Amino acid sequence: MNEPENRTTIGRRTLLAGAAGTVGVSVLSMTAAGTTPAQAAAARPAEATGARPAEAAATRAYPPNWPAPVPYGVADTREDLWPREDNSFVLPLELRPRDKELGRVWMRDTYVNCFRVNGRPLYVATGTSRVPGLTAAGPWNDGIFVWTAPSLHGPWRLADTTRFRPRAERGKVWSPEFVGENRPGRTVVAPWQEYWYDDEFGKRGQAWAPELHRFRGKWYLVACMGDHSRKVGSFVLVSDGGVAGPYRLVKGNLDKPFGDSFIGGPSFIEPGAYHHIDGSIYTEGRDAWLVLHNHLYAKFRDDMEDIVPTTNLPLFKQTPYAPEPYLEGAYVFKYGGKYYLVHAAWDRESAVEGSTRNAYTPNGTQYQYDAVVAVADRFEGPYSPRWTAGVGAGHNNFFEDHKGGVWSTFFRNPAFGHWADPSRASDAAVPGVARLEWTGPKGNRLYVRRQS
Repeated sequence: MNEPENRTTIGRRTLLAGAAGTVGVSVLSMTAAGTTPAQAAAARPAEATGARPAEAAATRAYPPNWPAPVPYGVADTREDLWPREDNSFVLPLELRPRDKELGRVWMRDTYVNCFRVNGRPLYVATGTSRVPGLTAAGPWNDGIFVWTAPSLHGPWRLADTTRFRPRAERGKVWSPEFVGENRPGRTVVAPWQEYWYDDEFGKRGQAWAPELHRFRGKWYLVACMGDHSRKVGSFVLVSDGGVAGPYRLVKGNLDKPFGDSFIGGPSFIEPGAYHHIDGSIYTEGRDAWLVLHNHLYAKFRDDMEDIVPTTNLPLFKQTPYAPEPYLEGAYVFKYGGKYYLVHAAWDRESAVEGSTRNAYTPNGTQYQYDAVVAVADRFEGPYSPRWTAGVGAGHNNFFEDHKGGVWSTFFRNPAFGHWADPSRASDAAVPGVARLEWTGPKGNRLYVRRQS
């Protein structure tokens, strides 16, 4: 994912008014290693100067790893790990007609990346969208939109889809609405991706968590049909042209999502309809892998039309929590010669011996949708114990900008927890990006850039 074609980017400022003072307090003390102001000023990551990791290792100090909260699985809630005004910003994406009333783009599962195309950086952004009149991205939405920009700061413009779809909303690169574009030998929307109806929800079917990747000169869009779809799971589209498309479905998804079906998801999902969600793509050299929630991966065939058949999909070798909670949004990012496996995990608050504990457990009150990360020497692992990389930054991706700076996306989950409070609704579900800092070739951690 970090080859020259598949590199990431981002940067600017944020809208996190009032974040200070709202941070939860763990029952256990978590003290960072002490540094003087002079040391802190010197301990800036390679991206501050645009230097590559190897160059920076020989010329500068690095910020420290924070001691791990104990026991394993306790969440780090410190304000330093929040996307804040000093380390992040909300992307100024071009508004669609539906965005005018809100004044910005409503987005979940924000994805941003940077690619070099024709010798120049091209930034892309996408995410889960909703339709006018609905408060969420279900029980249906109208597909996937893409924005592009020459720099992380913009200007961000909707992808020009008018050349081949002049009557559709600009920037909409795929939708169940496009089923009429199917032709013999070229499927845009499979039968299991079409809208459908029932007495409980009415119109149903939506696309979630899209990502754009450039591999061997082609554009690939991986996304997931959500819980209200005929079949729930991950699929891949490939462009017949540029980043705007037109896109078609790969052959491996003509009949179903990737992977086998199993029991999962909400109770209203029909038996046999649920597959592995939140698909992502990782590429390195001439090879590509599909990453699936929560712990699975599969290698793509050389033609990228399907994954290599196997009896059981392999699992990443991880250090799970005990008990292991439900995780989402698996993503692999390579940096400094190491592989970083990113997950979204709910930090849940619970009472423990008269105090409040914040931890990544299956039980408790949802507080923040965090990004937790582990590191390994190999793609498949074994991965280290996880750490909290960003508070409220869950279901994100990491990427490099064209100068080597490292970033994370975030969106502030409006469904539960901190950002579900009505007083914060105007600042939730945003296309946000936050600077990351690397703790160097010995520390090998990535955090949202900390103040201390």
